[in-house]
Amino acid sequence: MSIPELTQKLLTAKKIKGISFADLEQVLGRDEVWIAALFYRQATASLEEAEKLAQLLDLNSEDVAELTSYPTKGLGAVVPTDPLIYRFYEIMQVYGMPMKEIIQEKFGDGIMSAIDFTLDIDKVEDPKGDRVKVTMNGKFLPYKKW
Repeated sequence: MSIPELTQKLLTAKKIKGISFADLEQVLGRDEVWIAALFYRQATASLEEAEKLAQLLDLNSEDVAELTSYPTKGLGAVVPTDPLIYRFYEIMQVYGMPMKEIIQEKFGDGIMSAIDFTLDIDKVEDPKGDRVKVTMNGKFLPYKKW
């Protein structure tokens, strides 16, 4: 996966300033996962949000314009090679169909929205080794019959 030039610029500025995504959450009033998606051009900022980021991270007007433009979303049809991202791909290979069956058993024939959707990532401390807790919460959308 190639990383957009703006993404590199945003991540570098964030690192230089010593700012976390949780810090940006306080500034923008948006969830840290959404802000990270914005950095990777998977979300669109309002003009106000982009201007706040520009001020904080020393961005220029071209960066603001790009952050407020509609991006092309998705990684493409490629198996991810980054080990962390690949694990999510692997989870879907192993548990995707079981998840589909259980969702359809509970809700009927439909999908979980990725638009009316939130994603939270938490650290759960455990004496056997800290754990990653990922919570996906999407609106159920039944298939329409016509």
